Amino acid sequence: MRRKLIALGLGFGLVGATAIAGPAQADVIASVPLHGTAAGAQQTATFWLADGGANLRNATPYVVQTSVSVTDPATPPVLDAKPGNTAPMVPLDGVTPLTSGKVFFVGGDGQPHWCTGTALQSQYRNLVATAGHCVLDIEDTTPTQSQVVFVPGYADGTAPKGLYVAKQAFVHYDFSVYDDLERDYAFMTVYNGVVADSAGVLSDTGRLGDNVGGQGFAWNQPPASSIRVFGYPAGPHPDGTLPYTGEHLLQSAGAASWVAAPELSAEYLVGVESPFTGEGSLGSGWLLRYDASKKLGYLNGVTMSVSDTDADNRYDTGVSPYFDGEAAAIYKAAGASWTGRLV
Repeated sequence: MRRKLIALGLGFGLVGATAIAGPAQADVIASVPLHGTAAGAQQTATFWLADGGANLRNATPYVVQTSVSVTDPATPPVLDAKPGNTAPMVPLDGVTPLTSGKVFFVGGDGQPHWCTGTALQSQYRNLVATAGHCVLDIEDTTPTQSQVVFVPGYADGTAPKGLYVAKQAFVHYDFSVYDDLERDYAFMTVYNGVVADSAGVLSDTGRLGDNVGGQGFAWNQPPASSIRVFGYPAGPHPDGTLPYTGEHLLQSAGAASWVAAPELSAEYLVGVESPFTGEGSLGSGWLLRYDASKKLGYLNGVTMSVSDTDADNRYDTGVSPYFDGEAAAIYKAAGASWTGRLV
């Protein structure tokens, strides 16, 4: 499936390009338009905020690629660059960061759904990370999900820090063109937040990072002994138990390790010990070196699927693409992209 791409970098054309080893090369970066005009983005904001946020409350967890079988990789990967990171940031008013939330969208079935997303530190304080297939539709002929927005701190149908409409998604070229699931991550730029009054009139609430802060970003890190996972799980375990509702943000902690997913043709992924079910928690942020007192750490993965590794009919492992130097290049390109006000 080929999607409409925006070429980035001088002298690089994305269509027909191939991924190469150098992490800073522009031809691994694809920018996919979501809501390119303020007028279209305003319509999307109204869609979600109308009738007291009825569509937010009625959305269901996304159920595409929620589980996968994993094995040990045949060989450990060779890293493409030195380890690196960017520091997290606190909100402008210094209050507790509120970086996790729900990514809402209308899927190929025409129905409202959600995944989980995480606000990141960026130049313009306007960046959200989630699973790639929560933004680009890997099952339908429509290239992207529609009406894509982010609601940080979502709980019980409320948007305590406003609603942020996505402008564009930055993804790996191989994911955008070939649905390469080893690159199943996306970095979305979002317009300033908005809220609606009783008459449905939108007003500006400011930039995402100013309002909620942003997690740092880390790449080419070894699998950590402790990763904190934040998400909105909602689906059942294979045994039919339904421990989660998806209405509130939950967290789990566990050790990470290399895994492979042969059914996805994915040789190098990362698994983390986590009891989250896949539905609703797709896109959950994996935070390295998380400081619970500051509620900040370094994003080091996003849940693309979950797995039952011990065959007891209960999910025990979250699965993420590995954030290497190419992922860092895409993150940096997204973080340098300005968006601005919606109203």
